[in-house]
Amino acid sequence: MALVPCQVLRVAILLSYCSILCNYKAIEMPSHQTYGGSWKFLTFIDLVIQAVFFGICVLTDLSSLLTRGSGNQEQERQLKKLISLRDWVLAVLAFPVGVFVVSVFWIIYAYDREMIYPKLLDNFIPGWLNHGMHTTVLPFILIEMRTSHHQYPSRSVGLPAICTFSVGYILWVCWVHHVTGMWVYPFLEHIGPGPRIIFFGSTTILMNFLYLLGEVLNNYIWDTQRSMEEEKEKPKLE
Repeated sequence: MALVPCQVLRVAILLSYCSILCNYKAIEMPSHQTYGGSWKFLTFIDLVIQAVFFGICVLTDLSSLLTRGSGNQEQERQLKKLISLRDWVLAVLAFPVGVFVVSVFWIIYAYDREMIYPKLLDNFIPGWLNHGMHTTVLPFILIEMRTSHHQYPSRSVGLPAICTFSVGYILWVCWVHHVTGMWVYPFLEHIGPGPRIIFFGSTTILMNFLYLLGEVLNNYIWDTQRSMEEEKEKPKLE
């Protein structure tokens, strides 16, 4: 039996994201006052995605608790729809976008933090909040994937969806540059149009790869779990 029920973990994670978002929005940073506000940063968009996803998880748990043993077919149908929505958000947004933000941020940060997170930001964003935005996202989503089985959509549905998100965000970044004359991320100022196009294309490819990675990881976790349970149920030979 788990030390902490997954339902309790989801509530705790949801509350932590709400706290991170509230603290982040309370910071008076110059970039928050410019065109696009916080919504031009993928980190902020990812935080919203994660909060919405875990909100759906908590709502699903509550609905499951309320419909358990009721025998109401309509309620059960609505619960199945909610579970399908939860699984779709994990597969298409929460996992690939969350892993992308964590991995790309820390890779660029390790190479040259001024390219992605200038030291000036330390005056506005405390260290714990930085890790809340760029580190804990990964263990939180892995905990959720490990504690609950999620049904991935078909690739013909999932891959176009994550491509649409990726291209949509790239177009949004380009539009912000068109309006303000400034790139959202400092490193984009230091590369030419050709490398910039290659970078944008690579990010879309990486998003697709992370979608497939999530699908493989989800199947591996639950195939292994199923095998272990079947092994336990086998009669032992005397």
